[in-house]
Amino acid sequence: MSDRVYKVVVVGMGKRGKHHAAAFHANPRFEVAGICDIDTARLEAAAADLGNPKIGTDAAALAAEIRPDIFCFATMPNIRYDMIKIGVDNGVKLIARRIMELVRGAGVKTVVSHQHRYGEHYQKVKEIIASGAIGRVQTVYGHATGWMMHMMTHMIDYMSWFNGSYDADWVMGQASGTGKFSDIHASPDYIAGVIQYSNGVRGYVETGAGAPDVPEVDYWWRKCRIGAQGTEGFAETLTGGGWRAVTMDGVFSGPGCMNYDLDMPPYIADMAAWLDDDGAVHPCNIEAAYKGFEMMMGICRSVVSRGQIALPLGDGPAEIDALQGILGGTPALLSMEGNLKEYPNGVMVNG
Repeated sequence: MSDRVYKVVVVGMGKRGKHHAAAFHANPRFEVAGICDIDTARLEAAAADLGNPKIGTDAAALAAEIRPDIFCFATMPNIRYDMIKIGVDNGVKLIARRIMELVRGAGVKTVVSHQHRYGEHYQKVKEIIASGAIGRVQTVYGHATGWMMHMMTHMIDYMSWFNGSYDADWVMGQASGTGKFSDIHASPDYIAGVIQYSNGVRGYVETGAGAPDVPEVDYWWRKCRIGAQGTEGFAETLTGGGWRAVTMDGVFSGPGCMNYDLDMPPYIADMAAWLDDDGAVHPCNIEAAYKGFEMMMGICRSVVSRGQIALPLGDGPAEIDALQGILGGTPALLSMEGNLKEYPNGVMVNG
């Protein structure tokens, strides 16, 4: 194992950015060398807890000065492509989030913030499913009351993980409501999708107003249920409410809740492992995340075309624009093409 210390620049000192910065700072394999935000007071307050790194309001200038190994950003979606470009231009080895064409072309390792995989309740459900205790998996499912561009790629990522990370052959979808198109994460108010995986397992995903509530959980951000049903039982996790399972051996349940203090350290540690060894691919790598994003965009395309959509996606309409046009309202910023080339937030939603 290498003992090299990797330099990190973190852009965005909101809640998510501070979580990432704190986790990097707590791991001796990393040095938080710089932090950036448009709010100088917020920067100065954060710096005191992060070893007093360099601070700045210009991400490009800070990255050019430091030349970090890792460029991590937690920003609003409309500037994320610019953040990726800054990282690539400054020779980073790993960008902690997004986008396909740019990072593939540059050979940059990229991690997407699906770190709840590391939660004890997610890990337990994965273990139960993989053990065969619920028999042969027939369906996987995920739903959240949060809206699509916040939540759906997360739901699909965890569903697909529970199903052994198989590719999908086709998807279908339905959506309604235009209120959330005014949000920076422009989305229909409600959307549901069917996913047919290549191993024969069927997936069902729903997000937004109209998705099933999770009354066991008190806060909307944690009102997510993800699980699998098999021939001998089921196992599921509630993001804010532990796990439960019925298996051939009995009825079981256990604790667990979304907790950045617990989930972030191993997520960050696996970045060092991947930087040390090309073969130690991060579980939240962008290639895996992109498959979930493509499923989501296929579901949007299905709403527009009113039919089954084969995967991988070929050329077609700008999904979110077309979806909003079908449902009504003003044109949206985001599209399949836009997310890949200009507005990358769809690849890793909720950064």
